Amino acid sequence: MFGFLYRTKLIKDDLKNIAKFMYLDVSEDSWDQENLTKKNLDFTIESVRYIDEYIYRLLNTEHGTELLDKHFENIMVRIGAYIGEVIRTNIKQDFQWYESRSVRNYSSNFGGIDNTSGTLLYSKKRDKVILPLDVVVQFLKGNSPYTSLLSYVEKTIKENP
Repeated sequence: MFGFLYRTKLIKDDLKNIAKFMYLDVSEDSWDQENLTKKNLDFTIESVRYIDEYIYRLLNTEHGTELLDKHFENIMVRIGAYIGEVIRTNIKQDFQWYESRSVRNYSSNFGGIDNTSGTLLYSKKRDKVILPLDVVVQFLKGNSPYTSLLSYVEKTIKENP
């Protein structure tokens, strides 16, 4: 009856600035320099095509696999933050970045959700979770149910009108 009294505080984890590193801190690779730019990565749905191409190059080139081996966590967070910001920008609801532990303690609906990244998008009004970083981990490890990150972004936006 008074369960709301026991809720813990949500802890924000602002990944918006980290998303900008997709174009602010680019490798020396010529494709990266030409394509991972502020102009191309403008947080539109269409811009996710550049992220898909980037991931394809990471997974299928010697330089890319070396980068992934050395900097997996960094790359995953940057890509996840970027696609999360694309989703957040395009659904125009109250989704914000939070530490997953705080959401787990705050929300009664979070129990069955497996979140390994530690950060997620959460809507307090709708009590709903979106896990872009976890989807990126699955994608980079080759076990994603999505054919591309663009398909994930489009589906997530469509499901959250």
